[in-house]
Formats: sequence, C-alpha cells, structure tokens
Amino acid sequence: MEKYNPVMPSETYSRADYEALMNSQMPAGIAETPSMHFDSAEDAGIFFARELDYIKTKTYDKLYPEFNALKLFPTSSEVDPGAVTTTYYSYDQMGMAEIINNYATDLPRVDVKGTPSTAQIKSLGDSFGYSIQEMRESRFAGKSLDTRRGAAAKNAIDRKNNMIAWAGDEKSGLIGVLSPSNNVPIFALPTNTAGTSTKFVDKTPMEILNDINNMQSFTAKLTKSVEKPDTLALPTDAYLHLANTPLIIGGNATGTILKWILDNSPRLKNIVEAPELNADSGISPYPGQGVGFMFSKDSDKFTIETPMPFYQHPVQAKGLEFVVPCEARAAGAIIYYPLSMLIILGV
Repeated sequence: MEKYNPVMPSETYSRADYEALMNSQMPAGIAETPSMHFDSAEDAGIFFARELDYIKTKTYDKLYPEFNALKLFPTSSEVDPGAVTTTYYSYDQMGMAEIINNYATDLPRVDVKGTPSTAQIKSLGDSFGYSIQEMRESRFAGKSLDTRRGAAAKNAIDRKNNMIAWAGDEKSGLIGVLSPSNNVPIFALPTNTAGTSTKFVDKTPMEILNDINNMQSFTAKLTKSVEKPDTLALPTDAYLHLANTPLIIGGNATGTILKWILDNSPRLKNIVEAPELNADSGISPYPGQGVGFMFSKDSDKFTIETPMPFYQHPVQAKGLEFVVPCEARAAGAIIYYPLSMLIILGV
C-alpha cells in the first residue's frame, strides 16, 4: 500500500479535513478492521480526507449555476462576509447646463443626489455527509464516495440565492429585482386589438413591437432618455413564441418574430428566457401572471451582492457520520439606479 507522510500532507486533500477526521478517532477504529487494509489510523485519515477533497472539488467544478439570476445580472462580492449590513446610494442627476457669457461667474450647478439605503446581509446554509459504514463500503469496493450529495448542497444554496436575487426575502429584509419595495417602475401591458388578452402569445408581431417600444418610451420619459435598458427577460411561453414563430410578410417567411423585433428595436441588445418570470414559477411576487423584466446589464446600475459565495467548511464528526457544513452570504439586489429597469406585468 502507498505510504503517506501526515506531517507533509499531499496537496490533494485539505489539512483541516484531515485533522478533523483524526481528532474524531474514527479513522483509528476503521483502521483496526483487517478487511480495510489500512496500515494505520493516519493512512485511513488521509484516504478519507482525499475522498472528501475530491467531492468538494467536483462540487466547485460547475462555475456557473443553472439559475438565471447569477448568469443574467451583474454580480459582486465586494462586501466583506463579516458585514451584517451594507449601505449604498440610489442616484438621481440634477441640474442643466446653460449658455453663458464671457467671464461668467454664476455657472449653473449640477449635482448628483444620492438617497442612502441599507441592505441586510444574511447567511444561507445546508450540509451533506457520509456515515462510517459508507466510508467502509467506499474503501471495500474501491469506489469513490457519491459526489452528488455535495452537488445537491451547492444546488440548494444556489437555488435560494437565485430566488433572493429575483424576488428578495421579505421576512429577512432582502430585496430582489422584482420586490415591490425596490422603487423600480411598473408597466402594465395593454390588451390586444380584440381586447381579450395582454399576453405576447395572443398578440400580433406589430402589437408586440409596439408594446416593447412603449416600454422604452415609458423609461425614456421618466429619465429624459438618460436610461436605455438593453436586455428584456421574458417568461418561457412568451420567449418561445417570439423565438419559434416565423414572421410572414407578403406570404414569405422572413425569420422569427424575435429576430424581427431585435432588428427593429435599436435599444434592445438581447431578449432572453427566464422561467422565474412564469406565472406559475412560485418565485415572482406577482402570482398568476407572466412578468417581463427590462434592464440595463451594467454593474454601475445594479448588482446581485453575494459577500460570500458557496463555501464548504471542514468536515465535522457527529456520532457515526461525517458532516460537511456549507454556507453562503447574500445581500440580494443592490439597485443604484432603479429607473434603469422596468417590471412589465401581463406578459
């Protein structure tokens, strides 16, 4: 059997995990089992530390979560994980330039007005683990421990982070991009020509384009064209309708409605699908109706603040199992310019 030096541990395992295992005395008990073929408790401890390191590494292999918020929105981890709140400012530009005379001393003053807001920072946590018997079986069968438990732990925290980014958490005081209290303007879609529905799937391409142009005009009027949102996120049914429906002009197909709208709506750079906006998503604070979200994809406008992304603590021995506690820190959406985005109801 390969020999390991516990004083100079291999780089392929965590020293903290190894020490936690050795302090539990469980490796010593396992090493006493002849069928395990461990020369010492140290060998057993290193073997299991390497197993845990493999699991943790596999958990981190996926660099981007499946959930849309952390892919669609600008993210930041600049706040220290030890902070319990973070204060930021929502800004509004004030003042105008004027024509002046030579030697003028009374130049018009412009300024930026900032309104302070304080965001709460909360911890998210879960854990995964393995029993002593599972570790014995792993060694006996020559197979690695199941990595899916670590992946499930990361998935659960990513899922919660995603929900907070979209809709916040009212009980914890966290704000999301759709939270009713975040000062983001709301735009209610008009019905189609027949007067029966506001949904994109029930509208003609020209009606949809008019809706999108009216959204942009609404933002332009509020901000005197300072803000020009460039991304539109839509519920699944609305997005698929645009992406899969051919546009027929003069009896000929000229591409999809999605391409036609992007070609004829110059301020929009992208239209994307976000299942979190579906009427039945269970995430949106506007249940029963599809919601659109138009925004400027710019970290100067807003960010999703995660002071501490997913982190796996050293293993802990509890009874006859080893548990790996997992943690993250979340502050939700930090919105510097609320008028750079728009919530659209009835999509």
